[in-house]
Amino acid sequence: MKHAFTMIELIYVIVILGILSAVAIPKFASTRNMADIGVARSDVAVIRSAIISERQSRLITGDSAYIDKLSSSTTSLFTGDTKKKRTLLTYGIVAGSSKKDAGKWTASGKKGLKYAFRADTVSVVFKYDPKTGKFTCNRKSKKYGTQCKQIID
Repeated sequence: MKHAFTMIELIYVIVILGILSAVAIPKFASTRNMADIGVARSDVAVIRSAIISERQSRLITGDSAYIDKLSSSTTSLFTGDTKKKRTLLTYGIVAGSSKKDAGKWTASGKKGLKYAFRADTVSVVFKYDPKTGKFTCNRKSKKYGTQCKQIID
């Protein structure tokens, strides 16, 4: 019996593990959200760059319009208008299976102009304007303004 742990020693270990887990779990959740925001930031930068690049190639041919829509498919997003043979991203971005997939893009509109990115518990809606070539979200929205600012700023 001299080589065993006492009940008090075991309780101390359990209490210390409980305190450590209470500190670590919220940090882990925050890290996951920050990683999703980082993914969204890089995706938005790539999409915007592709829009400009596609327009530059059209300007060479004398067409000054922006691409009509960013996707023809709901499974592989941002590939461009495949019916008119206007490509945006060669490989596209794989869409989430539902609007609740954290860190994933989903097509919100059927016209290829609205997309949602799930950040934390909020889906941030991005709109594409084919007249101006802008791909952005509403920063002033009360619903998802904070996540929108984190993504585009």
